[in-house]
Amino acid sequence: MKSDKQPLIDFDNVYNKHKERVERRIKILFRRRSPVSVYDPIRYILNSGGKRFRAVLTLLSCEAVGGSASAALDAATAIEILHNFTLVHDDVMDHADLRRGKPTVHNKWDENIAILSGDEMIAQAYHTLLKTESRQIKKILSVYTDALIQVCEGQGFDKEFETRKNVTIEDYFDMIAKKTGRVIAASAQIGAMIGGGTIRQITALRKFGEHVGRAFQVMDDLLDIVGNAGEFGKKIGGDVREGKKTYLLLKAKALARGNELRVLQSIVPGNSYTQAQIRQVRAIYQRTGAIDMARAEITRSTKQAQHELAKLPAGRASSTLFWLSNQLLERSA
Repeated sequence: MKSDKQPLIDFDNVYNKHKERVERRIKILFRRRSPVSVYDPIRYILNSGGKRFRAVLTLLSCEAVGGSASAALDAATAIEILHNFTLVHDDVMDHADLRRGKPTVHNKWDENIAILSGDEMIAQAYHTLLKTESRQIKKILSVYTDALIQVCEGQGFDKEFETRKNVTIEDYFDMIAKKTGRVIAASAQIGAMIGGGTIRQITALRKFGEHVGRAFQVMDDLLDIVGNAGEFGKKIGGDVREGKKTYLLLKAKALARGNELRVLQSIVPGNSYTQAQIRQVRAIYQRTGAIDMARAEITRSTKQAQHELAKLPAGRASSTLFWLSNQLLERSA
């Protein structure tokens, strides 16, 4: 399927209308004011920006198989809350200071508040998902719960890898398939299920999400080292400071020699890195070709995702999904 089949579609408008529906639903869900220690941090993280990509993906996937986006709105909102729950807890574990250009929840309040607010978010996410009217609600709950399990396992592997010396690129791909890819894949899969898609269509959209998830995470790895802090919303070089086994680090370590390899081997949790040292690591990534390989992997995974869309009926929703995958390919934050 080509993205220019329907050139008159205003893709930005389609996306933003879906995004606004999710924003309104979130505001309604979290109107409660007490206890402030729970709900103020939740409103803070949910109102701090974000593209609502996963939620919009759920709505578009529902439409792409012939369903109504309204039917998937509760599920889309639950997906968005789940995603933000993972961010709150990940920021605690990663000792992150900024998220979307603002202080993280644990930094603005404290770690206990961040953990409690995150717990409330996942409870509210299930409460919202259960409002979905579908004969497949039990299967939808199973897919959603599996995504939650997988993202926790992925985060666990991510933390384990920080101190492991023998992490392979295959280990990395397995980890990001859980940590990043599964929630994105579940977003598309659940939308297609609510929309009444065929098994072939549901599978295609799940695979679309898996490939997009890989491209998305490798892009995150790349932006962490070459991005602009103002656009990225986080400090550049955070993965180096945390000793993360990113795509770039693993590829560069396989190709570096001598002092450059020793520099990369010294990237472990607990080391303090100056901006000059971060720039040194970035230069090594550049010289070894790791940055170019990351860009190639992002392009390859995006093309694989787009190939899955050919299995869907042509229309506004599937064309918007194609456009959206290209937008992710070009993102700078």
